[in-house]
Amino acid sequence: VLFRSHGNAAVFRLHRVRFLLVPLVIWLAILASSWLAVAATVVATFWDVWHSGAQTFGFARIYDRNAGAPPETGRRLDFWLNQLFYAGPILAGVTLLDHMEEFNGFADIGSLFFSEIPARVTGFQAYLTWVVLGGGTIFLFYYLFAYWRLYQRGYPVSMKKIFLLFSTGACSIYTWGFNTWGEAFFIMNLFHAIQYLALMWITEGKRMQKNMVGGKSMAFIVFFGSILCYGFLAEVLSENLQILWAATIVISLMHFWYDGFIWSVRKQEI
Repeated sequence: VLFRSHGNAAVFRLHRVRFLLVPLVIWLAILASSWLAVAATVVATFWDVWHSGAQTFGFARIYDRNAGAPPETGRRLDFWLNQLFYAGPILAGVTLLDHMEEFNGFADIGSLFFSEIPARVTGFQAYLTWVVLGGGTIFLFYYLFAYWRLYQRGYPVSMKKIFLLFSTGACSIYTWGFNTWGEAFFIMNLFHAIQYLALMWITEGKRMQKNMVGGKSMAFIVFFGSILCYGFLAEVLSENLQILWAATIVISLMHFWYDGFIWSVRKQEI
């Protein structure tokens, strides 16, 4: 996301404080407080789920915009359907307990109130399963019915959006429903990253090519190479060095936050 936020001069000028000051303040806060460090990890874990649904929602709205559809029509339906795809299978499946384990970090720093959350959630997970499955099925049929009514009124429906939401939903339900947490996390993040990086390269690739010696080939190497290098360093070093670990948490949090406004169809910046 840094290529879009800090690397795009037009976008950077609009949000200087958010791109420069806020990350530094959060990074220093995480280093200064063990409680904030654990809290930031918990927030990042659950915000990742919300963000993934919100980002796929953003992709869907871009397809709608390109098809000539009003950006406000069906917006709320698309948003909640995407949240259902990502959060629903987690709430209804065994991976909920894996997500809740992040709260155990509070016990290590003496905060017992938050560390009791996993045990409490285990007690009513069965009820969550029925609520998610039942409510999710009803909402899915309502979504299809609502869009059928819009189509009947002449609303332009993007087939690319339909394919995007169907493929994402199928991948999410299968992945979170039948795999361990680690496998599901890897599969969904890879699936999500392919979508994101493809969109980023399409929208920012030409600009990067103009600013780099070597043109398209060098831009491609820098873009994807930097991602691989960051992933490698985050995996190898972050757990051993507190400063770098704090940086990976900040980057995750800023990624989730930045995407909420720099990809907005309504702001006409894409």
